[in-house]
Amino acid sequence: MTLKVRPATEQDASLISQLAHKIWHEHYPAIISVEQIDFMLQSRYSEKVIEEQMDAGEKFFLAYLEDEPVAYASIELKNDHYYMHKFYVAVPKHRSGIGHEFFNNIMLRTDPTKPYKLQVNRQNYKAVNFYFKMGFVINSIGDFDIGGGYFMNDFVMVRHV
Repeated sequence: MTLKVRPATEQDASLISQLAHKIWHEHYPAIISVEQIDFMLQSRYSEKVIEEQMDAGEKFFLAYLEDEPVAYASIELKNDHYYMHKFYVAVPKHRSGIGHEFFNNIMLRTDPTKPYKLQVNRQNYKAVNFYFKMGFVINSIGDFDIGGGYFMNDFVMVRHV
């Protein structure tokens, strides 16, 4: 198994959107409502929104096994840290080592002296445990209003250098 990781471009916005729809509808119905999933996909994962996120400074990455896209992520350099906006692996590939390899590959492309921050749903136990294994700790807890009457009930996690 050889994981190939590459930076994504605006031409990949459609592929990222398709991956997001597939992954979110397979993984999140046990955590949040399908209505919230659809709301978040529409507001954060349309091709246009992904292109706008890229233009605003988010760096996207895609990971492939053979020729199959299996993961995507995005990070943004803030003043004193990297903020990981997205990190998703295809559900059938969970617990295969892909997430670990993908995360480490992204870290090799960044300044190793800066910490990472992210938010993760408090009920997303698989992801929370993954981030613990990757060296993250819970920094705070928040309920973030995302519009449409929906909230993200998240842990804010930090990985220090």
